[in-house]
Amino acid sequence: MNLAVLIEAFSDGPFGGNGAAVVLLDRPAPAAWMQRLAGSLKQSETAFLLKDGSDWLLRWFTPSCEVPLCGHATLASLLALGHWQHLQPGDSLQLWSRSGPLSVCLDGANPRRGSVVLPSGELNPAPIPAALQLLLSQRLGCGPEAFWTSALGYAVALLKPELDLAAMACIAADLPAELRAGLVLMQPLNDATPGSPARPRQLEGLALDFQLRFFAPGLGIDEDPVTGSAHALVAPWWHGQLQRDWVVGWQCSDRPGGVVSRATSSGMIRLFGSGHLLWDGTLLTEPQGSGPAGKTLSNASASDDDGSWCALRPGS
Repeated sequence: MNLAVLIEAFSDGPFGGNGAAVVLLDRPAPAAWMQRLAGSLKQSETAFLLKDGSDWLLRWFTPSCEVPLCGHATLASLLALGHWQHLQPGDSLQLWSRSGPLSVCLDGANPRRGSVVLPSGELNPAPIPAALQLLLSQRLGCGPEAFWTSALGYAVALLKPELDLAAMACIAADLPAELRAGLVLMQPLNDATPGSPARPRQLEGLALDFQLRFFAPGLGIDEDPVTGSAHALVAPWWHGQLQRDWVVGWQCSDRPGGVVSRATSSGMIRLFGSGHLLWDGTLLTEPQGSGPAGKTLSNASASDDDGSWCALRPGS
């Protein structure tokens, strides 16, 4: 029997933040089955957790493909493990993923809050694509001030603070092919930035520094509501601009939310956030051809898990 929850990550209450389904597997499941389930659940990401001995393995699927990194579904997975009492308040562990081991920690006072450590990656300055310059000039009246690519596959564009990024209609359908795997549009927040009723002045007692939106139609996500991996990617640039090791970002989507990002000694980024449990249940479907419940990778064959689960194991 596989347990499942839906947690709205980076949100203190219902109907906000970014929804992620989290499935607790009782055996290695084939990628094809997980992809079909993610397509049925229709969240921006569905996370699959598998306990293998003392290790926890984690994979993420959009409705159309598996992805190498997802911040909000990692936070949701952490909070789900607390909900299922596999973790107690204050506990920390590593989740093994396609992006390596990710450290997570459940808040000691509030089990609906936690932190996750994500890789960041370097932003590589690049010429502003002509198609993006034209698109943003048409939508906002002005193109980007700067543009970067990244090893994560996301592109990042910096906008002037006075542009109304929050009010801009979704641009996913008009993105050129080279930007469809992920585009972050970000801007500093100051007195010139148009106001938004949903945007608070502070998050956890800290003033907001910047806001962003994220579009990834190539991953089956026209616009992601609150994107942990995008905040982790751009946080070091903002650290440098503001000359401090923490920054506060706001994602001004139609389900907005905020993220506190702090630098770590390893060069990775620790993201802090809350989550709201929307529903809790069990799946009434089982992976086909995955063997009896309780089977772990130590006695599973490649036909059980298509080999991808084994690649996540420590030391493999």
